[in-house]
Amino acid sequence: MSKNCAVILAAGEGKRMKANKPKPMMEVLSRPMIDWVLDAAEASGVKDTILVVGAYGEQLVDHCGERSAICWQRERLGTGHAVMMALDYLNASDADNVLILNGDAPFMDAATIAESLALHEANGNAVTVISARLDDPFGYGRIVQGADGSFGAYWFRREDLIASLGKLTTDNAAGEYYLTDTIYILKQEGKNAGVFVTENADVVLGANDREQLQALNDIAARNFPEAVK
Repeated sequence: MSKNCAVILAAGEGKRMKANKPKPMMEVLSRPMIDWVLDAAEASGVKDTILVVGAYGEQLVDHCGERSAICWQRERLGTGHAVMMALDYLNASDADNVLILNGDAPFMDAATIAESLALHEANGNAVTVISARLDDPFGYGRIVQGADGSFGAYWFRREDLIASLGKLTTDNAAGEYYLTDTIYILKQEGKNAGVFVTENADVVLGANDREQLQALNDIAARNFPEAVK
């Protein structure tokens, strides 16, 4: 049985939320979104987590306590850069695979994590993207494989992730390190890159503003009525 760890990207400031807190601390059904994400990782069997924090990161440090290791992204140079901040932990880890999660995507669930890991390992993938087909994919990163879908998370073989991060560049319009570029790097090296398409489109959903946060609360109230206070 493989040993796995997770890097949770939680450095987003969330200016459009108009709140003095990081986006993962915004609440869905009276619980910070980061709690939903950590619960899903732990329930899937991924016990070792690394939280990448940035703006208002002290709040996440205080809230998460002993649940996760912490590293800081002091500059906002993209998703690839955020994962780079965890390299010391990844290099020291004996994990076989690394799960990359978004700290403000509260509906990622244990079943999706476990099922995508099974596909990732069975196919010998260097990277597996967790994706969902959305009726309206606007505002979410899209993976094109037959049809547009939105990425929700990634599984990487740890050694392949570390190696590909070292090959990222900022040669793009935004001048940032894109985590998605690791997929193309690995494919160019002849390694397997796959997609796990979940039937539960909610797992990729996040919130960039108050309206989207309310939409998440409405979904949660329908799907988890027992949690409504």
